[in-house]
Amino acid sequence: MLQSSNILGHERPLVIRVSFATCVLATVCLPLLGLITCVFISSVFHFEDATGTHCQVPNYLPSISASISLSPECHIWRFCIGLHSAPRLLVAFTYFKFYKARFATRFPESLLSCLNLGFSISENLGLLLLTYVSSTETYFVHKEGFVLFIVSSLIYMLITCRLWKSIKKYSLSPEDAKSHHWKVRFLLLNVCFCAFAGFFYWKHNMYCESGSYTFFALFEYLVVFSNMAFHLTAVWDFKSREVMLISSSEDKDF
Repeated sequence: MLQSSNILGHERPLVIRVSFATCVLATVCLPLLGLITCVFISSVFHFEDATGTHCQVPNYLPSISASISLSPECHIWRFCIGLHSAPRLLVAFTYFKFYKARFATRFPESLLSCLNLGFSISENLGLLLLTYVSSTETYFVHKEGFVLFIVSSLIYMLITCRLWKSIKKYSLSPEDAKSHHWKVRFLLLNVCFCAFAGFFYWKHNMYCESGSYTFFALFEYLVVFSNMAFHLTAVWDFKSREVMLISSSEDKDF
């Protein structure tokens, strides 16, 4: 929503209002649509390159790393993640301010709030690292970025569920209870999908069985989708909040 007017020759600042729920939805949809697009293009136009394995066994799904390493897929993915990263940090610091205000007099939760922010930032950094350093360029760096993303996201989700357990305990809002309910379930799903993905990745590397890498790719998708669903619960947490941009016509600043 835009607001601006001219009163007695003085132009009022331009105010842009966007609901926080819309901001969160856009932040989650960017990597979601980017991933779906990359996997689709890889499966249709670059199937052999995207599904090839080191031991030449049949594979029917491209992994995420393979999908975002080819062209034009890598450019689409980098564009989406580039747009996604700044709003993601905005959401992280909004949560931090929310927790600090909520747990101002409670040391354990206040400390967890700081750790939560740290792991949220490291999760974002891991995502940027695995995005802008593809597996075909520098595999070790890409792999470390992926590990940083997975480990940080799991710890972040675990701490978040612990904080919302405390919030639910002292809150009468049904939205807070619903948010905690779904956060816990998405965390459990994410842990299960990570375990299955790790198992099939190990099985593929140890035995080179046909189909193992396909199941790894499938559960890798589910890990990412459950992670996105977890972050989408911010829609309930900040339902009434707005993001505001104010432009001053006098100094041309935001």
